[in-house]
Amino acid sequence: MRVRAGLIAAVAVILLARPAWLSLVEGIAVSLVGLGIRAWASGHLRKEKELAVSGPYRYSRNPLYLGNFVLGVGIVIGARSWWVLAIFVVYFSLFYPLIIRREKDRMNQLFPQQYEAYKKQVPSFFPSLRKQSLASQIKFSWPLFKQNREYRALAGTAVFWLILAAKTLLLKP
Repeated sequence: MRVRAGLIAAVAVILLARPAWLSLVEGIAVSLVGLGIRAWASGHLRKEKELAVSGPYRYSRNPLYLGNFVLGVGIVIGARSWWVLAIFVVYFSLFYPLIIRREKDRMNQLFPQQYEAYKKQVPSFFPSLRKQSLASQIKFSWPLFKQNREYRALAGTAVFWLILAAKTLLLKP
């Protein structure tokens, strides 16, 4: 349901956006930060095989979702529309608390003792910059990045920004 709603929201965002060149540049810059967070996280994520505690997982238990949040903020900036802001707030508020809760339950089920210690040290969403003792020495892995298909987020974001750039050209008086 989240994916379908996301596709509907993306179409609505494109239709309601009123981008200008400056807002596009600012939005793309913020979006790149979000994509960077997502990419960094995906290179440390061994889904359901081991608890991720390295890379950005040292600062947030949900860095992929944090990356989505930053990416969404970039889209709001680039779209330059109060309607787009409203769509983002509603979408994120409806879906992400549920997704994060489900993820927490799954990690508790898969890694009960390790996750209990981890969640005491690392915040759920917004990062903490304090050091935590669970950090492993695992380095970023390009094969994991590819295995987790993170390139799809980059491709989808690029297509979105190209559409908004085309709309900016068309709206130019």
